[in-house]
Amino acid sequence: MPKVQVAVVAPSLDILGGQAIQAQRLLDGWHGSPEIEAWLVPVNPLPPEPLRFARRVKYLRTVVNELVYLPLLVRELARADVVHVFSASYFSFLLAPLPAMSIARAFGKPIVLNYHSGEAPDHLRGSAVARAAIRRADRTVVPSRFLRDVFAAFGIDATVVPNVVDVERFSFRLRDPLRPRILSTRNLESLYNVACTLRAFRVVQQSRNDATLTVVGSGSEEPRLRQLARDLDLQHVTFTGRVDPGRIAELYASHDIYVQSPNIDNMPTSVLEAYASGLPVVSTEAGGVPAILTHGIHGLLAPLDDHHRLASHVLALLADPALARRVALGGRDACDAYTWTSVRDSWLRVYRSALADSARATAVVSRHARP
Repeated sequence: MPKVQVAVVAPSLDILGGQAIQAQRLLDGWHGSPEIEAWLVPVNPLPPEPLRFARRVKYLRTVVNELVYLPLLVRELARADVVHVFSASYFSFLLAPLPAMSIARAFGKPIVLNYHSGEAPDHLRGSAVARAAIRRADRTVVPSRFLRDVFAAFGIDATVVPNVVDVERFSFRLRDPLRPRILSTRNLESLYNVACTLRAFRVVQQSRNDATLTVVGSGSEEPRLRQLARDLDLQHVTFTGRVDPGRIAELYASHDIYVQSPNIDNMPTSVLEAYASGLPVVSTEAGGVPAILTHGIHGLLAPLDDHHRLASHVLALLADPALARRVALGGRDACDAYTWTSVRDSWLRVYRSALADSARATAVVSRHARP
């Protein structure tokens, strides 16, 4: 039986974020597979040399990217059996997933829409275009029960296939003793509310003046967050900026507690990476986070934007080694559901069912077209 040819339309690792990481893990998983041949069609293709300057110019880079991206879609989707489209929300949906879905539809290719954004409730409520386009996908796949329920509220069926964590890259280790070395690895954008993490760290540092915080990531909020750290007179805070994905495991290995404080989220890969590394996790209960983190079992949850509760959870872990050990082991056990071995067959079923439905639809059209 010939391999199913799958074009994966997603950001490349030049855009550091959950979609790019998950797309790469999908491609790595299918590498050498006897059933699937998958390749990346980047939504952020590298433009020709004379136009690369445009990547530094706001708005112009969007125009140039689309001029390169659209012909690339036509060329690459034409040879696919299935088109697997990663999707976020709002304007990025119009720029990347929507053209890919339209071109795939024109070629008669089955579409698997893989929607990742925790902003889905607002996006679907506000965009009739998005709702109509998603309903036309042959399969809609989401990584969490949270998003499945969001889509169901709009009358859209979605299949849950979880995000993947590479447990071979992240080495599990229990911290004994647990040190106040705190790590944050969310992009510095407003929805991730890293400011709340900084405020929580101030409370922690009032009790533990040896505490450190490493803030990994970049984004539009970085200048404001750096200023906030100065305003709060925080000590031992390091902003690393963007870190290559190949180095991220080292950062988990050298820290002891993982903290995040998003206001909007879905199924953060960073939490799974912390689980795989043995870091107890403290998080706000945003979006789909409670679907993968049960309070007191896999980590500790706080209300949205509640830096006092975040800080109290961190201090509780530091004061109670048995609690820290219990949630770290709970996180490790949770990882079993998010390995490539666990999700591989789910993706295979999605692709094959999309192909089968497409073939049946084509057969029906052919019969009706006969004189």
